[in-house]
Formats: sequence, structure tokens, C-alpha cells
Amino acid sequence: MKKNLTKFLLVTIASASLLTARAEELKWHTDLAKAQAEAKAEKKMVMLDFTGSDWCGWCIKLNKEVFAKPEFVEFAKKNLVLVEVDFPRKKEQSAEQKKANQALQSKYKIQGYPTLIVLDADGNKVGELGYVAGGPKAWIEKFEKETKSKAKS
Repeated sequence: MKKNLTKFLLVTIASASLLTARAEELKWHTDLAKAQAEAKAEKKMVMLDFTGSDWCGWCIKLNKEVFAKPEFVEFAKKNLVLVEVDFPRKKEQSAEQKKANQALQSKYKIQGYPTLIVLDADGNKVGELGYVAGGPKAWIEKFEKETKSKAKS
């Protein structure tokens, strides 16, 4: 019994570590210009995540249920350059970052969090979405439906 419990705990810890490591493989930019250049070079879309990372319940839920899942990680690596536009309450940010985030919030007329703005490789807005219930599969389906007709190939 003790041997089985130890084995179960080791497998559980290893699985949790693997999921965390895979989610951490995603690179989240904070500079849109750099992200846009990367997207253009790699022929990907840019996704801006307007978030309150340390206080917004729906943002935290989106991160846990979608962004931290292997299915999303795989999808994002193939299709997206990610940009976090964060408005935290406790986490420190430079004055320069706060100013840049405010400018993006004004430009895209963000009313609430989470709001995800999708740009094509040329910087044209091709979609807008937020939290979608149902995990990464449902979110990716919504993303594709939202961006399919507007994105340039």
C-alpha cells in the first residue's frame, strides 16, 4: 500500500511538473513592436492579452484553464506571438511599461479584462475575444472562427 502511494505521488508530481514546464515554454512579450517584428518574420499572428494578472478572476481562470494547457501551448507556438498587456495591482511595473500598456489600452478601446486582441502579421486587427468556457479546445475553436475570415494568408 505504501509503495503504491509513493508511486502515485511520484507520477502526480512528475505530471504536474511537465504541465508547468510546457506552459512556461511560451514566451510572453511586453513590447508590441518586437512582437510584431517576430510575427512578421515567422508569418504568425500577434495576440495581445489585456489582463489584470494578479487580481482579475476571469483572467486568472483563462490562464489556468486555457493558456497553461498543452493544447494551447502547441497551438500558440505554431500560430501566435504572445503579448501580455498587464494592469496588475500588486506586481511592480516600470513607469515606461505602464505608459506603454495604457497607450495600447486606449488604442484598442479596452473596456474590461480579459480582452484578447488578435493582429495579423501586418498589425491589422483581425479578432477580439475573451474568456471562453470549455478549456483550450473550445477557446481555439472560438479563436479560429473569430479570425478566419479576417486574417490574411
